[in-house]
Amino acid sequence: MNTIDKRILIGPTLSLFASTSTLLCCALPALLISIGAGAVMAGLTASVPGIMWLSAYKGPLFLASGLLLAGSALMQWQARNAPCPVDPILAASCMRLRRNSRWILAGSVVVYAVGVFFAYLWPLIFL
Repeated sequence: MNTIDKRILIGPTLSLFASTSTLLCCALPALLISIGAGAVMAGLTASVPGIMWLSAYKGPLFLASGLLLAGSALMQWQARNAPCPVDPILAASCMRLRRNSRWILAGSVVVYAVGVFFAYLWPLIFL
C-alpha cells in the first residue's frame, strides 16, 4: 500500500502552532486591554504564566514563526505537482490532504499577520 507523504501536513501544522503563539503573546493582550477587560487579562496571566514569557520573547517568537511559515510555504510549493497514488481512494485522500494543507497554511498566514499587526503596528498607530 502506498502511503501519503506526511511532510505535506507537518509544515503547515507547525506553522499554525507557531503563528497561534504569536496571537497569544501580542494580539490577545492587546484585544483584552483595548476592550476594557484588563482584569480578565490579569487573571489570564495569573493562571497561564507562559503568556508573559511569550510576550517577553516576542522578537525571536515572530522570527521563528515567520521562518516556519516560509519553510511550510516552500514545502507546499515544491509538492504542488507531486504525484498522488494510483488507487482512486488514496488519490482522493491525497488531494484532500493537499487542499487541507493549503487552508491550514493560509490560516496560519492570517493569524501571523494579525499577530504582527498587534505586536508591531498597533503601538505605532494608536499609542
